[in-house]
Amino acid sequence: MTDYGHDLLLGSFITPTNSAPERVVELAQLSERAGLDLATFQDHPYQPGFLDTWTLLSWVAARTERIGLTGNVINLPLRPPVVLARAAASLDLLSGGRLELGLGAGAFWDAIEAMGGGRLTPGQSVEALSEGIDVIRGVWDADNRERFRYQGTHYQVDGGKRGPAPAHDISIWLGALKPRMQRLIGRKADGWLPSLGYITDLQQLTDGNAVIDEAATIAGRDPRDVRRLLNIGGQLTDQPSDRLLVGPPEQWVDQLAVLTLEHGFSGYILMGDDPTLLTRFGQEVGPALRELVAAERGA
Repeated sequence: MTDYGHDLLLGSFITPTNSAPERVVELAQLSERAGLDLATFQDHPYQPGFLDTWTLLSWVAARTERIGLTGNVINLPLRPPVVLARAAASLDLLSGGRLELGLGAGAFWDAIEAMGGGRLTPGQSVEALSEGIDVIRGVWDADNRERFRYQGTHYQVDGGKRGPAPAHDISIWLGALKPRMQRLIGRKADGWLPSLGYITDLQQLTDGNAVIDEAATIAGRDPRDVRRLLNIGGQLTDQPSDRLLVGPPEQWVDQLAVLTLEHGFSGYILMGDDPTLLTRFGQEVGPALRELVAAERGA
């Protein structure tokens, strides 16, 4: 059994389609009313059919009151980390501490290169992400009065001013599936955010946790400091089934409880734009899941 003991977070993963921008915002507001903790949006700056994710996050922050926000995940190759750090801190200050920072090493390199980003190998992209995390945290370290200097292979800062500091300690969650990225998570990140749709066997989650835990321990960190989150999809139906997250709310609750108590996950972000599904996820699945997990942990 692997349970890292984190409080549960439930969220939505909303498609940032620019053909109906107000509907995107309404789904975020519905997520808040349904009791979800997070509204998240994918980030593909080369996709003309999508709203710009950072602009969207800012707009949604202004149109909501409580819900947390993050990109899922922010495309670092097209967003310079110094600028991203200041944007994230600014939005966290403006929203009252509601931002977390999901980051990705990049994919779809043809599209990234077409938009002016540099093409990287898989190894280089992980190295650049590692450097990007250092730069972002260096900018946030506003109490340090020394000018910020950083000399990496991919990013350099030569005496830049630090700040602003965010309103709270923004968590950095990495979207990742492979061991090289998982080791980076263990060394430097605050959370692991894979997508269930890319998981063919739950053993992959167990193996990923082991890689992260080992890397965290080697780096002198407590593995429990790394939250495990999961993008999920599914269907709420009247009849149970033998499929994961296809069935009535009580089946979802039982299966998500197993993922929490036996695989260590504590954040579940529901992909899709169905308002009924999001509402039931927040109002029916969420409370029952929290009750079951609390009871099992208490026992």
